[in-house]
Amino acid sequence: MSKVAVIYWSGTGNTEAMANLVAEGVNAAGGEAEVFAVSDISADDAAKYDKLALGCPAMGDEELEDSEFQPFYDALCPLLDGKKIVLFGSYSWAEGQWMKTWEEQVKSSTKAELVAEPVISYEAPDDEASAKCKALGEALAKA
Repeated sequence: MSKVAVIYWSGTGNTEAMANLVAEGVNAAGGEAEVFAVSDISADDAAKYDKLALGCPAMGDEELEDSEFQPFYDALCPLLDGKKIVLFGSYSWAEGQWMKTWEEQVKSSTKAELVAEPVISYEAPDDEASAKCKALGEALAKA
């Protein structure tokens, strides 16, 4: 069985909803998802999982949330070697550049394996984004 940590930061509940949908996908594919708000898990504890789903909305000038999620991610980054991960998050303006930037950071600065394309949702996940979140979880569980 595949144990997966789904770790997120959410200000409005949109990215939290996405996290729960990703976890549904993991569980539907036979994995075992544990969902954590970023404030409830340390980078060291997150690194104990072989598979991670990381979620953060776009903030400020299209960047990761900087008071909790960015420091967590900075601490986690050196521990990602060999991990299988997926990324997700919500936004309410611009074009989603924060996710493209984050994806490139993962590819260039870690030896983690991104197992699927990141999923973004404009505000709360609609039916299409919900399906994509579940598929993201399934892909991670099966990786």
